Amino acid sequence: MSMLMLSGAKDRLLPSSIPFRFFASASVFHILFWIALLMGADDLATFNGGTGWVLAAIHLATLGTFAMTAMGAAFQLLPIATRQPLVHNWPTYLTFWLFMPGTLILTFGMATTSMAALTVGGIATSSGLLGFALLTADNLRRASSLPLVTAHGWIAMISVLALTVLALLLIFDLDTGFLPDHRAAAATHMSFAAFGFMGVLVFGFSYVLIPMFALSRALPPRIGWMGLVFSALALAFATPALLLEITILQFAALLCAHISAAAYLWQMRTAFKTRMRKRLGPAFIVIRASWALLAISLLVALATLLGAPIPNGATLFGFLLLAGWLLTFLLGVLQRIMPFLASMHANPKDGRTPLLSELTAQRPLDIHMFCHGAALVLVATGIVTDITLLIATGAAIGLIGAIAFATFAALVIRKL
Repeated sequence: MSMLMLSGAKDRLLPSSIPFRFFASASVFHILFWIALLMGADDLATFNGGTGWVLAAIHLATLGTFAMTAMGAAFQLLPIATRQPLVHNWPTYLTFWLFMPGTLILTFGMATTSMAALTVGGIATSSGLLGFALLTADNLRRASSLPLVTAHGWIAMISVLALTVLALLLIFDLDTGFLPDHRAAAATHMSFAAFGFMGVLVFGFSYVLIPMFALSRALPPRIGWMGLVFSALALAFATPALLLEITILQFAALLCAHISAAAYLWQMRTAFKTRMRKRLGPAFIVIRASWALLAISLLVALATLLGAPIPNGATLFGFLLLAGWLLTFLLGVLQRIMPFLASMHANPKDGRTPLLSELTAQRPLDIHMFCHGAALVLVATGIVTDITLLIATGAAIGLIGAIAFATFAALVIRKL
């Protein structure tokens, strides 16, 4: 499947400035995420909603790094995988110039509680997200070669619509207070963002990217379809469960999420067992760590819902899900995607395509891997113990790692 996907891939390449502007922005927002978390270290352990640095940090990660990476990857990799090129390139530039500054303005408004910034940033960011959803939906509509990946994409795009509507309602509710339960709506918004949009998209893209990078055999689709069904059920149960605070539906949603994640992790295990490339490199240490953190985060969620005495369990779950699973996974994948795309765009004078190792600066990645792991441990420990110094120290170390990762990204782009 991997070789088939790459057949004629260069004919479907976008100008390198399109995906790499998203990836470069994601690496910068990664730095801003750790800065905001450092600024909000006092409030993180007991965070229970509301504006401030913690809310800004969450959205610098989810919008600035997660969604920005998803946009760059979807715009470039979906046309390669589905063998359906984008009809026009200019909407991708428009999406970027709505979404990137919109995210900056929105998160500034969250940090400072500025309604003007929240409104302007929210409208711009939502417009960029909707533009991305429309472009991706058009590509999915014309694709037929990868039905499982396409189905994941459709659920992710429906989740984008849901989270965007909820985001705008939440922003306007800060000024008018018309929502009956702001916290419940915020929790539902995060459910669509973290699991419905990014989570399902990560699952779907993994079925293409991981076998491609590992050179493994095609994964059995039946388990993938089962996982997708339970992902959809998890979202269907979670929406009324969170909005109406129905405990039995919360258990049902979490059970479906566990089954969906188990199916996904089983597929990833199969990809590793059947791979032909035995040495996968340090990037896969990061990726495999993210899978472990996915399982741990869901176990923490279940234990918290069952009433286990985990101090600040809800915050710990959120941190492990966002910074543990999603951020770690996306940074691991970016380590492979950026050199991979750079090699495809390369047009050397001697006619030789550069090796991926020639386009990868490993020293900054090694620094990032060490710092990222240490940051996760320290911040998670600080959340459980409610020790601000641990959280601040972890955020500072994470910032050093983020700078190292941005250095890697800059060197890849420079070699282009």
